[in-house]
Formats: sequence, C-alpha cells, structure tokens
Amino acid sequence: MEASAAKPVLRVAAISGSIRKASWHRGLIRAAAEVCEDSIPGLRIDEVDVGDLPMLNTDLETDGGKAFPPAVEAFRARVRDADCFLFASPEYNYSITSPLKNALDWASRGVNLWADKPGAIVCAGGNFGGGRSSYHLRQIGVFLDIHFINKPELFVWSFYEPDKYFDGDGNLIHAETRERLKQVLLALQAFTLRLQNKD
Repeated sequence: MEASAAKPVLRVAAISGSIRKASWHRGLIRAAAEVCEDSIPGLRIDEVDVGDLPMLNTDLETDGGKAFPPAVEAFRARVRDADCFLFASPEYNYSITSPLKNALDWASRGVNLWADKPGAIVCAGGNFGGGRSSYHLRQIGVFLDIHFINKPELFVWSFYEPDKYFDGDGNLIHAETRERLKQVLLALQAFTLRLQNKD
C-alpha cells in the first residue's frame, strides 16, 4: 500500500547558462542535486551540459529539418525525456547568456520539446541577483510554452560577498540559500505533479 502511494520520481533537466567550470550557476545545480538526494526523494536532477552544442545554424539540419547534428540530437533527447526543467541563469547585459539561448533554440526546432512542461529559475549576480535574466527567460518561455513556477524566486546577491555564498570551485556553501533552493525544488515538484495529474 505504501509503495503504491509513493510519489513518482520526476526527472529534472538542469541547465546552466554559464559553461565555466567554476560557475556559481553550475554550483547551484550541484547543490540542487545534493538537496534532492538528501531530502526530496521524488526529484532527480540531471545536469545537461550545453557547452558542446554548435551555434544554431539551420544549414546543419537534415531530413527537411527533422534531423540534427549528433550533439544536438543527444541534447534534444534529454530535454524530451525530462519531466521538468531547472534553469540556472546568469545575467549578461540585462539578458540571458548566449549558450542558454542557443540551447533553447535548438530544442525548439521542429517539434518544440520544451512545450507544456514546468520549469524553475535560479540566479546569482549583482544587486538584483540576476533577476533581469530570470524575467527575460520567463518572457521567452511564453512562446516556448514552458510553465514556470511563480514563487518562490531565488536571486542570490553574490557579487558583493562571493565568499559568503560560494567557495572557489563554485560550490554553494550558504545554508540559508540552500534552504531557499530546496523550497524552489519542492514547488517545482508539486507543480509538475499537478500538471501531470499525479498528485
């Protein structure tokens, strides 16, 4: 009886807009994976690296736009298999990064693989904590039909006290932020189950 009542394990495709090795945003994704392993058994983080994707070029598409380069096909498969998304989005020039935009575009070509799936956004940065990139990503999500959770939001104000929040390898070390990240993940889990009618 208990096993049948257990929540399903949801697969979260987690994408960092920064491809730098010691990126705070990749650190947020690693922390999310740890939080899920420690205290949210129904959620599994699958970090999806977008650094190897070629820049979007429709000349690379074949079979009438239905087939893509191997790296793109592999990326699209991971997006397709995900139940929901976690975006760790730095703010560059008041917007999202080019690697993230490139990834969003590739997975929307042909069949839009983002459509009708939930998402959450976490950011780290200056006095707005990367908030402008978050809001721009939400705007892009309108066209892609990504259903973002509205609350809680997580903007980490890390530019001015980076050592308070992250170590030299980009790992999250701030307990309060880790708890806030957990609340984001719990909201994403609940919203995903609601949309899938599994709650």
